[in-house]
Amino acid sequence: MWINPEEVLLATALWVSERANPFFTLQRRKGHGRGGGITGLLVGTLDVVLDSSARVAPYRILLQTADSQIYWSIACGSSRKEITQHWDWLETNLLQTISIFDNDEDVTTFVKGKISGIIAEENKWKQVEEEEDSGKFREAELKMRKLFGMPEEEKLVNYYSCSYWKSRVPRQGWMYLTVNHLCFYSFLLGKEVTLVVQWTEVTQLEKNATLVFPESVCLSTRHTEHFFSMFLNINDTFKLMEQLANIAMRQLLDNEGFAADRSLPKPCKTLKNVSALKRDLDARAKNERYRAAFRLTQDERLDGHTDCTLWTPFAKMHVIGQLFISNNYICFSSREEELCQLIIPLREVSVVEKADSSSVLPCPVSISTKNKMNFLFANLKDRDFLVQRISDFLQRTPDRMWSDTNPLSLIGHSASSSLPSSSSAGSDSTQRGRYYHPGLPTATQGLLHIYQRDAPEDLGTKATKEKMKEEAWNIHFFEFGRGVCMYRTSRTRELVLNGIPERLRGELWLLFSGAQNEMSTHPGYYGDLVEQAMGLCSLATEEIERDLHRSMPEHRAFQNEMGIAALRRVLTAYAHRNPGIGYCQAMNIVTSVLLLYCTEEEAFWLLVALCERMLPDYYNTRVVGALVDQGVFEELTRAFLPLLYEHMQDLGVISTISLSWFLTLFLSVMPFDSAVLLVDCFFYEGIKVIFQVALAVLHDNMDALLACSDEGEAMTILGRYLDNVVNKQTVSPPIPHLHALLTSGDDPPPEIDIFDLIKSSYEKFGSLRSDVIEQMRFKQRLKVIQSLEDTAKRSVVRAMMTESAFSIEELEELYCLFKAKHIMSCYWGSSSSAAERHDPSLPYLEQYRIDPVQFSQLFAALGPWVCGGHTPTLAARLFRLLDHNKDGLINFKEFVTGLSGMYHGDLTEKLKLLYKLHLPPALCPEEAESALEATHFFTEDTPQESLFLSDLDFLVQQEVTPGEEEKDDAGGDGEEKKEDKVKDYRYYLRMWAKEKEPRRETIKDLPRMNQEQFIELCKTLYNMFSEEPLEQELYHAIATVASLLLRIGEVGKKFTSNASKKTEATSPVTPNADPEKEVWTGEGASSESQVCRALAEAQLETPTQQTSDEETKDDLSVSSYSMVSAGSLQCEDIADDTVLIGCGDQRRGSALDGDWSITFEQVLASLLTEPTLVDYFEKKGDIQDKMAACKAQRAVERQTSSSSDHELAQHSV
Repeated sequence: MWINPEEVLLATALWVSERANPFFTLQRRKGHGRGGGITGLLVGTLDVVLDSSARVAPYRILLQTADSQIYWSIACGSSRKEITQHWDWLETNLLQTISIFDNDEDVTTFVKGKISGIIAEENKWKQVEEEEDSGKFREAELKMRKLFGMPEEEKLVNYYSCSYWKSRVPRQGWMYLTVNHLCFYSFLLGKEVTLVVQWTEVTQLEKNATLVFPESVCLSTRHTEHFFSMFLNINDTFKLMEQLANIAMRQLLDNEGFAADRSLPKPCKTLKNVSALKRDLDARAKNERYRAAFRLTQDERLDGHTDCTLWTPFAKMHVIGQLFISNNYICFSSREEELCQLIIPLREVSVVEKADSSSVLPCPVSISTKNKMNFLFANLKDRDFLVQRISDFLQRTPDRMWSDTNPLSLIGHSASSSLPSSSSAGSDSTQRGRYYHPGLPTATQGLLHIYQRDAPEDLGTKATKEKMKEEAWNIHFFEFGRGVCMYRTSRTRELVLNGIPERLRGELWLLFSGAQNEMSTHPGYYGDLVEQAMGLCSLATEEIERDLHRSMPEHRAFQNEMGIAALRRVLTAYAHRNPGIGYCQAMNIVTSVLLLYCTEEEAFWLLVALCERMLPDYYNTRVVGALVDQGVFEELTRAFLPLLYEHMQDLGVISTISLSWFLTLFLSVMPFDSAVLLVDCFFYEGIKVIFQVALAVLHDNMDALLACSDEGEAMTILGRYLDNVVNKQTVSPPIPHLHALLTSGDDPPPEIDIFDLIKSSYEKFGSLRSDVIEQMRFKQRLKVIQSLEDTAKRSVVRAMMTESAFSIEELEELYCLFKAKHIMSCYWGSSSSAAERHDPSLPYLEQYRIDPVQFSQLFAALGPWVCGGHTPTLAARLFRLLDHNKDGLINFKEFVTGLSGMYHGDLTEKLKLLYKLHLPPALCPEEAESALEATHFFTEDTPQESLFLSDLDFLVQQEVTPGEEEKDDAGGDGEEKKEDKVKDYRYYLRMWAKEKEPRRETIKDLPRMNQEQFIELCKTLYNMFSEEPLEQELYHAIATVASLLLRIGEVGKKFTSNASKKTEATSPVTPNADPEKEVWTGEGASSESQVCRALAEAQLETPTQQTSDEETKDDLSVSSYSMVSAGSLQCEDIADDTVLIGCGDQRRGSALDGDWSITFEQVLASLLTEPTLVDYFEKKGDIQDKMAACKAQRAVERQTSSSSDHELAQHSV
């Protein structure tokens, strides 16, 4: 490539000059290519260790004038071919021009200006991210592609100097982290080490420090472990590796490739060795931490953050912390954990102004909200810029009027019933036809409030305690504010742990989960979604209907249609919103609890917050999130309760109990009044509360569990313990717990107060941190997803064992290759999107699907029938044959079925498959006529009528079977036709019923093969034998078989003479050449030309006792066919001056010859006469070598590229 001219002081140091003229010198780096001796080895080692640009550009061109000692580097190249192109361009375009310059300085100035102009022109067409990347980084990316054979689509994220431990010996080199691969390259004293690992193959990624591997990173796959050490900054490297592995796991889950963020702000200056992708991933990591800390939506993007202080009126002090600005929110978090947290939506902001600065309060900014709250931030480093950014975001924020969001949502649900209903009253007629409208009872209040509205007022001690809780919250609202802008402090947490009052529960759940913000910014969304979703039938709606009456059946709110209908609307609306999740068991239990305390719309947005943010991947088809947290829980048990962990692992209890605990947040295993308090804590603290309580339950039952001898006993102990966790402060009427009624026994265990359990969990396990849990989740996510992939593979292999002759190991390898081709297309492009080719709702056997391009690549690598340049055509035909539903995709089952027939079928099965590959649907009509297209250059144009008739004849032949032509008479009354229609209707019904029965295809079911299809079969057979040891014998055998089949086809024409006469009457053809005069001229005695002659001679030996008309027609078809054979078989031995004589308008005559046909039995019988062909097709193929070569394909490509470079070097010297 051309480079900006750089000054070079020592032109000959470590470089060898290969070409030179008075102005330019082409040089090669020592150590590159063959030879070089010790000096070359040392130079190559230095280039790798010091990251010299010479590793990517071992060739360069220098500019030097005669009187100057200074050289200028103007071009570099990774191969001799590339640098030679630049050299030739210089000699052609510049050498003559600069030779007439008198001044050497003018020469230098002119050449430098010319090169700079070329570079500027090239940069106009480069992509944005490439322009952002520094020149040093672009060199590293080129080096990566050259070393590892990666395509242009594979983007480098970053690269690091490190050591790779191979056989307990460290190899110093460079690690390249791309979006989809981890690559390592080392070259030390002639020893080259190359490693490529796909992120989707990683099963474990750990950072550890041992005596053998000091502060190293261990990367594990299913088969091996790799250790890397000696990083300059191991923490940054490991974080990036975690991110890339996470992206790969998401690819396995969702089958969507990585998409770079194009809307990142450009840096003010080009950062050295930092790519645009690295900045993108860093921004993503910050965004994820920001959203998790403040429970914000997935589309929220952090713009920036700065240190500051916040004046807290409730504590009368300035709190030190950080201010975060994003596109819709201003957030603050104190440096001391849980001291103060604040979220201010920009839709609530009314005024932002700079306050007066003083020594006590430097650089303050005051922010006022619409509900009259005022926030004062100070000690801001760049106050003017901050205010400007907030102003910019405020201008983009739509002005949400109070009427859009319901102002009473911030002051409890008791006032909701007093909303004016004039708008709803005026549209009663339209609301009656809607599934959801404001007139529904569940649209304005929770189910619990509806059913307790008429209950007499309770004046007991429990009610008094409830009122005291409400009063405590009212005091808190007065001091800390109410609604989304409330100060959240340690006092807020204390109130939550003491239990949220029932009247405030829905409001505070919305607030702490972040659902309030999403609901406020999407008014009317839920109602519209319900109207779109209701009435649609899908797998999700069927499962919802099945589970509706299983959702808290003990609660009277769900013993009637009102509660059931509300639950149906919420679940159906969410399934429509997020079809990736749809519906999962346990969602009904959680949603029914939400509906007790919230309106339908609020319950919907709480469900959104749960499924998409607070419990990620919990409710997808494979409950991955719950399985991940189950693994985290096991790891926490091992850390906090090591003795119990060992015993529980032996019993296998932890994995059994924890799934239901996490999926339903204890709602299904604990009495409702107790479990709802855990839900309070969960919405405020997150998943750490569930882990803490689960550990506390195990701790309280440790002695009894250690004494257990089997899994059932341990399950009984834990089940009875949870059944007796009670809430003695509840004011609701007692709700019977079905599980407790069934397992109570004669001597129930003592009751456990839920408040004591929560307090105990915080005292013993309160040291758990959310960031530590996230780190553990990442580790477990790798294990869980790869374990699920292994399970899927085993399921597929078990299912295919009975349907194919491949061994278990071969099927596993084939599945891995098939899936790898699918996944690779997710990030390297494909003719169809990954979402179209992957359907998680299907069985594992049919989930992954590939398109024709991917199938052709796999067929070329794995197929036993290697046909050279004809292979893509054969692959396309096999794809059409296997694609039963005609959707342009085939699954693994269809793929293996095709391969198994080619490798392990007997002689008849292989020939049957080959025969079917040359009949529709494998052979499309356009392709069937391609056998005649090769002679287009030797023929004259014929009337369109003839073309139309030949196509019509082709279609008639495909649709009308022999023996049915005579039935299709013009005569016959309408009554007979009607009976035929009824008969056909019943016949097709019977045929449709038989399709569902497994039926083995016999050779008699195969249709006849016409002349054009037979030509294509001959072409395939010829190409199939081109690399066989017995090549000549096979060619002779095919010539003999083809000659025999052609005679058989001619004999068969006698039995269809009536059809021949009918064709002649329809389209008479006058011969204008004697077929006896058609001869071959030109050189060539290869086996291919022998086949062509054999085909021609076979057709020339036609019967002589015929009428003149029949003789004319048959001779015509013979001459045309012999000419077609020559053109369609692509004979390489025909010289350029070869002439085909007697090829006038006869081309159309061959197309009209629809009488010639053969059956599969005739093909089989003819082929059995040749032992060479029988041995070839009876030979069992071995797919192991093909699969090994397919897996090592990338290494082979690297060797090819390097060897070709050496060959170029040899030729040029």
